Amino acid sequence: MTGSAGPVPGKPVAGTPIAERSGPGAPAPGTPDPETPAPGRSVPGTPGPGAPAPGKPVAGTGVSGQPHSLLACGLPVPAPPLPAPDALARTLLLVAPSLDVGLVRELERITGRGAEPLTDVPPPSDAPLLCVGDALPDTLRTSRLLWFHSVNAGTDPLLARGPWPGSALLTRTVGRMGERMAQYVLGWMLAECQSVPEFTAQHARAHWERLPSELVVGQTALIYGTGRIGAAVGRLLQGCGVHTVGVARTARTGPAPGSDRVVPGFDRVIGAAEDAGALGEARWVISTLPLTAATEGFFGADRFAAVRGATFVNVGRGATVDLSALETALRDGRVRRAVLDVLPAEPAAPGDPVWKLPRTVITSHSSGITTDEDIATDFAAAWEAVAAGRRPALTVDVGRGY
Repeated sequence: MTGSAGPVPGKPVAGTPIAERSGPGAPAPGTPDPETPAPGRSVPGTPGPGAPAPGKPVAGTGVSGQPHSLLACGLPVPAPPLPAPDALARTLLLVAPSLDVGLVRELERITGRGAEPLTDVPPPSDAPLLCVGDALPDTLRTSRLLWFHSVNAGTDPLLARGPWPGSALLTRTVGRMGERMAQYVLGWMLAECQSVPEFTAQHARAHWERLPSELVVGQTALIYGTGRIGAAVGRLLQGCGVHTVGVARTARTGPAPGSDRVVPGFDRVIGAAEDAGALGEARWVISTLPLTAATEGFFGADRFAAVRGATFVNVGRGATVDLSALETALRDGRVRRAVLDVLPAEPAAPGDPVWKLPRTVITSHSSGITTDEDIATDFAAAWEAVAAGRRPALTVDVGRGY
């Protein structure tokens, strides 16, 4: 966070909007699933400034051009059958060359077999494949693939590359990501309340001036996504006396319009159809949304227009935010500050105008870095579940993208 206290809502700030320059543009629209906030499926392509992706509606609208009213998601597809015991026993373990040697040894111990490199050349035998990594070559997207375990929580790049083999199980790594992201969010909230950005700027100028502080206690954080990560954020904030409101999709598991639903980590949960009022009341708006065909560009002009001086924090996926709409909201004072751990296109080049967004800090996609311990622990739990004939808790619904 940079600069002094945010401007008065509605007061314009001088500067050139992102929409008037070249570079990565705003993504198209969408909506999230609250039950699983970890990043999900992406949609290929990021259009130029102000232009929607080909075949996509403009940001903040549905296919019909009307604004999205709830957190919709992709249609579910039948879950693949669990790997049969005999097939699991015959699998070849293929691991990404980027994995640390110690992690590979642990994967070999868990599965009871040696590992081979995961490359774009299929092994010569016809044995089923168990792959662990962050990418799956097209040559392995065949009926031989029995199971792929992603070393990342977000599987959107994996699913965006091409059709997923219908019979293959896909699991992912979450580990302690929720705790790390919650700590990240709280850290920036406290830094803002203690005027850390302002004191840092004063120090650089050798300037002495007392500045007021602000309490987080009793203030409201609106958290989009009420699954593992969103709930972890909510629990930590509740411990500091913050009033937490979760935003869930109204379809399927979400609450009916006008109703509340209690979920651990949240004082109440609302449906996205009713978020306009909550956006106006929140001191912080926090996104933990995955990227799916339904969540792309979810935070567009309509939602930012409903904000009344909140700080926006994004630890979900960059393409869920229309950067042009965010810049407009920052410049007219509706959004007080922004902390962006993720961007639609990463890494951002030094000359990318995103670095010049007013009162914004970008933190290089580091709020929830996955560790080797996370990978080993989550894979071991998934292996144990499959071996016992149970579906792993971290199974990805490839139809919905998370």
